Amino acid sequence: MLVKDWISATPITVDADASVGQAIDLLNNNHLSMLPVMQDGKLVGAVTDLNLKPLALSGGLSLGGLDLSLVLRRIRVSDVMSRAPVTVPLDYSVEETAEVMLYNDVPGVVVIDHSNQVLGVFTQADTNRVLVAVTGHRRGGIVLGFVLEDRPGSIKELTDILRAHGGRLASILSSYERTPKGQRRVHIRVRGLDRAELPVIREELGKKARLLYVIDLRENRRELFEDVNL
Repeated sequence: MLVKDWISATPITVDADASVGQAIDLLNNNHLSMLPVMQDGKLVGAVTDLNLKPLALSGGLSLGGLDLSLVLRRIRVSDVMSRAPVTVPLDYSVEETAEVMLYNDVPGVVVIDHSNQVLGVFTQADTNRVLVAVTGHRRGGIVLGFVLEDRPGSIKELTDILRAHGGRLASILSSYERTPKGQRRVHIRVRGLDRAELPVIREELGKKARLLYVIDLRENRRELFEDVNL
């Protein structure tokens, strides 16, 4: 998944000479959390709701008896922006982009093309949106979590059981985090299973891997089993 596929086709930016009030209006009216700051067509900074909206509460301002809205119109975006915005190229994957955000402890990054032109922004909210999409959460189904041996074919053994019972795979996620050496965690979302057969399916799956949980989103039923020793 490339980050360029998860940003708006028409980036919304703010000029460095614009007022803080104008920037706050852009954020609010477009339901954004971050704006690239431009000057003469070039990226010179970035502002977020984290450093703009507190100003609207007047906590960081000495108003001197002036109306708050007037003060916000007098402060320039260039006075409060980050002058070293974190950027990623358009061909970065979503995973790489999320790692950049974590490493730099920022709520979002500016996505640029190979000519350093701004294409848009990718924020923590976009990360959440991608997670919901790739896991197929909105399509419902039954989610099963396992710890299993890390060897060729171990995941196929589980999916073969699910398919044999009429299951249609919606997503499979795998990770080595928080798992003993030589094992992996696997999370499978499946649709089309006959819920009356779940006890039999669980028994068959349990012969191939350690079952961590079963979540039936349609029925809102959740079964948690003993986790592995970490």
